[in-house]
Amino acid sequence: MATLLHLRRAACAGLAAIGLAAGLAIAAPALAQNDAMTPIAIPAQPRAITLDTGPLPDAKATETWHSQYGSVFARNVTIATLTPFLPDPAHATGTAVVVAPGGGFMTLSMENEGWDVAKALAARGVAAFVLKYRLKQTPQDMTAFQSQMRDMFSGAARPPRPDFKDSLAGLAPQIADSRAAFALIRRRAAEWHVDPQRIGMVGFSAGAMLTMATALAGDDAKPAFIGNIYGSMAPLPVSADAPPMFVALAADDPLFGNGGFGLIDSWRTAKRPVEFHLYEQGGHGFGMYKKETTSTGWFDAFARWMAMHGWIKPAA
Repeated sequence: MATLLHLRRAACAGLAAIGLAAGLAIAAPALAQNDAMTPIAIPAQPRAITLDTGPLPDAKATETWHSQYGSVFARNVTIATLTPFLPDPAHATGTAVVVAPGGGFMTLSMENEGWDVAKALAARGVAAFVLKYRLKQTPQDMTAFQSQMRDMFSGAARPPRPDFKDSLAGLAPQIADSRAAFALIRRRAAEWHVDPQRIGMVGFSAGAMLTMATALAGDDAKPAFIGNIYGSMAPLPVSADAPPMFVALAADDPLFGNGGFGLIDSWRTAKRPVEFHLYEQGGHGFGMYKKETTSTGWFDAFARWMAMHGWIKPAA
């Protein structure tokens, strides 16, 4: 209970910063790609499975999508889904990974931090599942949303830091979605050639925060391992059975690159396995974009780390 309480207090402090940075979090590739938000039709997602967490309470805005930086993003998600990307059964390792895209809990980078990651995992024999979790409501109209984002970064509409109860209310739907994803994978583990004890999770930015919450306060989810990709580095209380963790961050990340590395120290103090890659350059939101920086190599490093632990070898 103490671990859950401390984690949620840390989430309270971090939610405001990540929420305010939603636009910045996906702005890093703008130097090379178009940063205009262009509304698009909701893509067909025939493999998406609706989770049993129900609609977002009191939601007024409906799900919309847009393109930006040569990728696609979802907004105002009110119904959570899980999309499987399964490897050839002949090459399945038995390992699975829940993939949590980022976007400040206001958007989801579905392609760069979701589908593309899942495809790369499946190519290595890992069953990957992209979690489209429920989001905070934003203006339905794209112009109004863009105006809101501009105001946030100008400071004109900067909200106050949420108190403890507000942070719980803000994160509860996402934790429920994550727990439901793990439960679904375990129920269908035989069908999907997954070992129920070898299900990990990797998240990006806000998705990394959700990954941490799932690992340390997600009750029955219990990821076997986790990946924190350019998430908060704030220290957290870590239990003796916390999962092994892989962390990738760019030193020039405008959100988390200059606040110390307390999270790494927390894992080491608890004597839990942790691998930390601090890249000189890469900004925030590099994901699977092909950039000239060494941060592009994070996925290969993550795969090697998984191999070192035996998670991408066939289950015994």
